[in-house]
Amino acid sequence: MAKKEEKTNVMRILEQKKIPYTAHSYASTDAISGVEVAEALKQNPEQVFKTLVTQGASKSYYVFMIPVGDELSLKKAAKAVGEKSIAMIKSKELLPLTGYIHGGCSPIGMKKLFTTTAHLTAVNFPTVIFSAGRIGYQVELSFTDLCKVIPVATADVTV
Repeated sequence: MAKKEEKTNVMRILEQKKIPYTAHSYASTDAISGVEVAEALKQNPEQVFKTLVTQGASKSYYVFMIPVGDELSLKKAAKAVGEKSIAMIKSKELLPLTGYIHGGCSPIGMKKLFTTTAHLTAVNFPTVIFSAGRIGYQVELSFTDLCKVIPVATADVTV
């Protein structure tokens, strides 16, 4: 048998909750951007989501999942979570806040549970693919199953 598949915390959480998922690895590629990751995995970039962390005017934090080729509309995102305005957090704030580094941030398994909103297209696919919490690893599961792990709302939050 080949070397044992590396498990991330996200994978362990999914297994603990008995949520079926498919693990994908692009660790052997030089993919950096989300679109490159989707290409490396031979997946539809509309179905591969990136996880973005923002802070509202109220100082609350919010997580957004959007297709890797899209850009977050700060105006639409703020409206979706009932904030006057929101801004992306700085890269250096990501690890202490979420436990994840830039490029390996997953909506599952953050240090705290933040209000999470996925782009409304997430429900159009049989499965969604997103970071497994470590650069080089992704997980694929149904949006319904994702909602069993963390509460996720949907809204049009892209430019």
